[in-house]
Amino acid sequence: KSGIYFIHKASSGYQSKLKYIPDMPHSLYLKGDVWQNNTYSAIFDMPSAAVVGSRKCSKYGYESAYRIGYELAAAGVSVVSGMARGIDSAALMGCVQAGGIPVAVLGCGVDVCYPPVNINLYTDISKKGVIMSEYPPKTAPLPGLFPERNRIISGLGDVLIVVEAGE
Repeated sequence: KSGIYFIHKASSGYQSKLKYIPDMPHSLYLKGDVWQNNTYSAIFDMPSAAVVGSRKCSKYGYESAYRIGYELAAAGVSVVSGMARGIDSAALMGCVQAGGIPVAVLGCGVDVCYPPVNINLYTDISKKGVIMSEYPPKTAPLPGLFPERNRIISGLGDVLIVVEAGE
């Protein structure tokens, strides 16, 4: 009923790229129309790029991240990011606008839109891509969870693009 799917690391649906990262997630929760429109299999069969960067980015950094997300999606590359403010959100918005397949990896439950200002992006991703987390539904966005989720973002990307970051 909730539209949330659970995948254990031993199941056939578990993403093989994640089996090679340190401390691979025991399980994943996914939200989106992933099985109805074959998005789930499509995102893992196509090339992917993890696009990350600062939450407090410059205007240039934001515009660059948007353009990178857009161009990658237009070229048939899935964009993976964290949906945080700044670079992450810009890259995912660019991907959505280009009609690509966005993958948002959250540092909270997949039923929690964080930051709340990204509710439109969250809704678009759940319709056109996948929202993913290793944390159970209703898990609050606690600061210590975000560094952990970064290993999933980097693990899902065939390449990692850091658009802008602090010292």
